[in-house]
Amino acid sequence: MRFTPDKPIHFAGGGYRPSAGQAMPVVDPATLAIVGHIAETGAAEIEAVLAAATTAQKAWAKLDAKSRATILHRIAYRIEATDMRFCAETMSREMGKPYPEAIGEVANCAGAFRYFAEMARDEAGKVAGTTQAGSFQFARYEPLGVSVHIMPFNFPILLMCWTVAASLASGNGCVIKPALATTLSTLIFMEVFADLPDGLIACLPGGVDVAQALIHSPRTHAVAFTGSVAAGRAVAMAAAGEMKPAVIEAGGSDPMIITRHAPLDVAAAGAVTAAFHMSGQVCTSAERFFVVDDVHDAFIERFAAETRRLRVGNGLTKAEIGPLVSKAARDKVIRLVEDAKAKGATAVIGGRIPPDLPVGWFYEPTILTGCTPDMDILKEECFGPVAAVCRVKDFDAAIEMANASEFGLGASVFTTSLEEAMEAAERLEAGMVWVNNPLIDNDALPFGGWKKSGIGRELSRLGLDTFRRSKMVIIDHKPVVQGWWYPYPDDWFHDAGGRKHV
Repeated sequence: MRFTPDKPIHFAGGGYRPSAGQAMPVVDPATLAIVGHIAETGAAEIEAVLAAATTAQKAWAKLDAKSRATILHRIAYRIEATDMRFCAETMSREMGKPYPEAIGEVANCAGAFRYFAEMARDEAGKVAGTTQAGSFQFARYEPLGVSVHIMPFNFPILLMCWTVAASLASGNGCVIKPALATTLSTLIFMEVFADLPDGLIACLPGGVDVAQALIHSPRTHAVAFTGSVAAGRAVAMAAAGEMKPAVIEAGGSDPMIITRHAPLDVAAAGAVTAAFHMSGQVCTSAERFFVVDDVHDAFIERFAAETRRLRVGNGLTKAEIGPLVSKAARDKVIRLVEDAKAKGATAVIGGRIPPDLPVGWFYEPTILTGCTPDMDILKEECFGPVAAVCRVKDFDAAIEMANASEFGLGASVFTTSLEEAMEAAERLEAGMVWVNNPLIDNDALPFGGWKKSGIGRELSRLGLDTFRRSKMVIIDHKPVVQGWWYPYPDDWFHDAGGRKHV
């Protein structure tokens, strides 16, 4: 069966299958036109998929690491060699992402499969220093079974590949529950897994009920989630109730500090990308800006000038700022901006729906100055194209205010002072810190947050370990009777008075 956006399908058994559930429309957030249909995966379909994944995984786990790595490299090659324009265009139509970002996202997925293929082949355990002569003592890593991947709408393909590549490299099977808003593009991408054994990977559309069914099933053994704090908490609690390991990336409200030593032209350009990339719908978007008083006005002038260069429009046109993913998402942005303005903030630029784009969930890139801690926008994740700027006295005050948050995903600093850069790296309470280059990642370094921004890590060896369990092994290759074994010699005992027997 070939992919079609008009008829609800799911991916299982190495190909597309018709879905039995009631069709739901997928709406383009830029035009409000219907671009396809999806359906909630039913209980019988879920059970059949998990049964097939269980069987396939047992055979996959028996493969040697080199053979698994070879297949993962083939997946990477398919990503690089396949024409992904249809997948990228569909993503833009589903959730509004500008086309260059959509095609770039898909193109960047191959590296994760190559990295984890070799990481799993390079390291599969640890030989420890022995505690006694004649004993070989080591730990080995083994797959968990079948992992569940609950994906967000903002980077539906890339973030899926981060955890799926690690899980497959570890010897697991994978079941993906895509975001409702990006189900179609995720299904299209599944064709790159053609070299995997049938049944080893599946993509099951649906909402909360499908996610919960997958987490609670006795046929699944680990969970990877990216999304909101509220949903992440629910997933973490459900996984903990089943005693299943989970990696939770729950978003944040990242700070950006502009110090008095900042290169202002570079900082302004970087701030535009950090705040407004993908309409601010990035978990590591810079949302809270702390600008030292000495450079505040000069920075805001440059920041606003760079922001005015951005074009707002349909993601399939020449526009950097596409629509927000839904009306609810835009309503939240409007609420937070209006609350800030009511409490004294000033919109230097933006702060409104574009007058020339009345259809779709568009919102202008917005810079708010005069923000204070009592404003909701400094307490909540905005997830929209809004930069909330606070004027601060000095670098120490900026660090203190940046840390005054329940979130701790990432944090950015612009400075030419090595002392400030090192201080920021040490003192900022976040899982990732960027100095003069926000938002980038590295397959070889751990991605994840502190505080309510998440549990566990993606990427790096830590991301691989999420999908493996360890086993301690002791082999005495020179078997002897050990001195501490039963029965104990009589002279080891004491009587009730504490005197040793003679």
